Amino acid sequence: MRQFDFSPLYRSTVGFDRLFSALDQVSGFDGSAQTYPPYNIERTSENAYRVSVAVAGFSDRDIAIEVKENTLTIRGEKAEDKAEKKGEVLHQGIAARAFERRFQLADHVQVTGASLENGLLHVDLVREIPEAKKPRLIPINASAPKQVEAKAAA
Repeated sequence: MRQFDFSPLYRSTVGFDRLFSALDQVSGFDGSAQTYPPYNIERTSENAYRVSVAVAGFSDRDIAIEVKENTLTIRGEKAEDKAEKKGEVLHQGIAARAFERRFQLADHVQVTGASLENGLLHVDLVREIPEAKKPRLIPINASAPKQVEAKAAA
């Protein structure tokens, strides 16, 4: 039987988690690969999500967040600041290279905010389903039972 690797799709989408969980269960595959920069996708409530990206060394001026046609794009490019450098770097273990990370958003998923704290960029998302798309109950009009009067035979 063939194994399909859904992990690239699972890692870059938000709001499709039920579909990919089902596909992972059916295929019996659970793989993960990490690329730069590392990130997490969390579900904070039933319709709320958080994407956390490790952006150590980047400031809020170095990062751009854009949402266009169900695609969340996070770009980072470190601006060279000579005043910031105080000495010669003997070992550089903290990557500060430019990056671009894209996430496909499900329908009706909106970005509600972003914050940068302790080297982590947090992007908060919420799935807001319009009233027209929400399930609704249809009332059943039951007519009152008719009473039939029997006429006595004469």
